[in-house]
Amino acid sequence: MISIDKINLSFGGFELFKEISFLINPKDRIGLIGKNGAGKTTLLKILTGKENPTSGSIGIPKDTSVGYLPQQMKITDTRSLKDETVQAFEELIHLEKKINQINKEIAESEDYHTEKYLKNLDYITELNERYNLLGGENYEAELEKTLLGLGFERTDFTRHTSEFSGGWRMRVELAKLLLQKPDVFLLDEPTNHLDIESIQWLEDFLKNYKGAVVLVSHDKAFLNAVCNRTIEISLGKITDQKMNYSNFITWKEEQKEIQLAAYRNQQKMIEETEKFIERFRYKATKAVQVQSRIKHLDKIDRLEIEEEDNSSLKINFPPAPRSGKVVVSAKAVGKSYDDLLVLKDIDLTIENGEKVAFIGRNGEGKTTLSRIIMNELKHEGKMILGHNVKIGYFAQNQAQLLNENLTIFETIDEIAVGDIRTKIRDILAAFLFRGEDIDKKVKVLSGGEKSRLAMIRLMLEPVNFLILDEPTNHLDMRSKEILKNALINFDGTVVVVSHDRDFLDGLVNCIYEFRDKKAKQHLGGIFDFLQRKKIESLKELEAKKASNSTNRAIKQKAQISSNTLSFEQKKDISRTISKLEKLVVKTEEEIASIENEIEEMDKLLSSTKTIVDSSVFSKYDVLKEQLNQTMENWETQHEELEDWKTKKTW
Repeated sequence: MISIDKINLSFGGFELFKEISFLINPKDRIGLIGKNGAGKTTLLKILTGKENPTSGSIGIPKDTSVGYLPQQMKITDTRSLKDETVQAFEELIHLEKKINQINKEIAESEDYHTEKYLKNLDYITELNERYNLLGGENYEAELEKTLLGLGFERTDFTRHTSEFSGGWRMRVELAKLLLQKPDVFLLDEPTNHLDIESIQWLEDFLKNYKGAVVLVSHDKAFLNAVCNRTIEISLGKITDQKMNYSNFITWKEEQKEIQLAAYRNQQKMIEETEKFIERFRYKATKAVQVQSRIKHLDKIDRLEIEEEDNSSLKINFPPAPRSGKVVVSAKAVGKSYDDLLVLKDIDLTIENGEKVAFIGRNGEGKTTLSRIIMNELKHEGKMILGHNVKIGYFAQNQAQLLNENLTIFETIDEIAVGDIRTKIRDILAAFLFRGEDIDKKVKVLSGGEKSRLAMIRLMLEPVNFLILDEPTNHLDMRSKEILKNALINFDGTVVVVSHDRDFLDGLVNCIYEFRDKKAKQHLGGIFDFLQRKKIESLKELEAKKASNSTNRAIKQKAQISSNTLSFEQKKDISRTISKLEKLVVKTEEEIASIENEIEEMDKLLSSTKTIVDSSVFSKYDVLKEQLNQTMENWETQHEELEDWKTKKTW
């Protein structure tokens, strides 16, 4: 479909690409990976014609359409959401007008044997095929399906696009691109502005798409779900393998040992040859051999290996100062911005040592609750911090607090203490600040670079409660892995607002799902939560609670066996069971309390005494409703507890 033939790209004396060649075939799902600065975005721009290579060629057939989603784009705000998205069907609307015109000409023709009439018949067939391929008369249904899949509500369709944040407006552009159905998608970090549910919807869309996909992403789970081929750019060259990201990394580790051995052997041979040349350069009797070896060295295709990967570097947070058992306690917390209600009646308790994720669609209140915990926002209800809680907070605006007159190195050096001071350069390199970069002033850094620097500072401060709002947005995979390992080993408490499933996997043991102004607690890891969410959807569709409970147990049993559970996994399961048991006991106590109140009111209502206070009847109804709701909660908790107990025995 698209051929890339021996392209080179040079900047000054630096070669970004060295004779890169590969093909993009129909239905390919290509994950384009490499370190930041390797040239992934540049390669996508070359494929779209926005940049030209120094040499080499790109072959794109005339009838092949290419859709490109850059990381940043200029967005216009002149229409409603629906009217803006309809622009994706410009070709289809044009076809519709053309089809009507040709049909009219055919209908008005009186001679059915003219060349024009016969050409019109062929032409109308061609137009109708293209029209149907693009969605035809179903385009409005496709539009709604795509916007809803990307997280918009139907009530948003008439809103002006200027009312949406930058992240939501990027979703509009993504929706338009998906609806255009090009032959090839070129997507540069498409998940940056999406929540978990929207990412999963996009995964399903791309997996089932009939065209080809070339994808740049730092989301490992997304790459694994979508891609069946991986192309890595490294040292100006590419490695191309028909496998997903995780399999590629495993394969690469195996190849690395082979390449390293070959590199060492070649270096040894070069060194010995150079010694021979130097030793016999001026001896006439060896002149032929010397010249032969000089020519041999000139012809050698010298092997290159990547510089040592800093992902093996271990950085740990300082020991957490001791705090009370309860770190955060919220009772009936609510928040409104003027007439906009964001949170209502939020109850939660976070204990010392817990690692919790806040997840949900954008705009559901995750960041708002984080800021309420930080005491940055006024609110309804009670938010209480525990004894001796010291908070470390990372938000997207955290970079603005850096001293812009310091260099990168000075910014870290001023807070580093002890042995960590000897590792500052390694730490900076692990977060993509290498070589002369560390002498740059903070004021010349991009927003992403400042965010990474702020994250390093946070990792060196002694706190016992970390609140991290989208901490991985500007990190590559190596940096994310370093941060994740540091958080796993952190002995304090963590709240993470994130949509990165791979980052959350193995890190958090409790999920708060934000939806409809509420925050619902789910015990267990992120993939347990996602699995249960899919089953809940089946429950809604089939309304067969008992049957689906059995199906869930069967599915989970198929996925987990006792041979694959590590000691840490078993410990996490036991911890989750213990929490669920306490939760069930607490709910049973609530049920008993409500039943006692109802029993007392039954006695009152059945007595012969005249009831003066009419509010007794409404209170009785409220208690009955409260009992029903609490019983439903108990059933859900008990069912979840049984699932986890079953899992423990596998």
